[in-house]
Amino acid sequence: MTKYISVNSTVSLLNENFQIDGLARLFIWYSLFFKQEMELSLIGLQNAGKTSLVNVVATGGYSEDMIPTVGFNMRKVTKGNVTIKLWDLGGQPRFRSMWERYCRAVSAIVYVVDAADHDNVSISKSELHDLLSKPSLSGIPLLVLGNKIDKPQALSKQALTDQMDLKSISDREVCCFMISCKNSTNIDQVIDWLVKHSKSKS
Repeated sequence: MTKYISVNSTVSLLNENFQIDGLARLFIWYSLFFKQEMELSLIGLQNAGKTSLVNVVATGGYSEDMIPTVGFNMRKVTKGNVTIKLWDLGGQPRFRSMWERYCRAVSAIVYVVDAADHDNVSISKSELHDLLSKPSLSGIPLLVLGNKIDKPQALSKQALTDQMDLKSISDREVCCFMISCKNSTNIDQVIDWLVKHSKSKS
């Protein structure tokens, strides 16, 4: 028996295929066009947990045996359609003079503080405010992370905010999270903040 296909059915099928192909192409174009990339500088005193943070953000892994960063390390991390280029800068006194150079033109500055090391919080404050006074860094968003809140002696968010004098910083956006790289506490919040502050590269 001969089967006939109506012209209307054929046109409808062609239109449906065209719509599907068109949507697929649009989705691919949208994904490529809106691909985000951001560059961050991760700074703070030695032993604050900067490299541990990079590892937790990148892989979810944590190790107690971390070797202090000598100079700097660079690592790229992809989260969804966002690629994050992280500069992990050494926190020893001899490396702090180079912080400004690696903070210029970044999407955000991430400053890590050991919230359980009360003796060094005042030094952290001094180094941070000295860095932010540089004209080349004006307006760059700042994320302060109080790390090691898994330790019982860790400062509260309010205490850290007060001791770091964060409320006096008025020339840029400032955000503060209390985290534990060891337990991955609030790491998702950190990643969400970073993704929201990514910049499109044209």
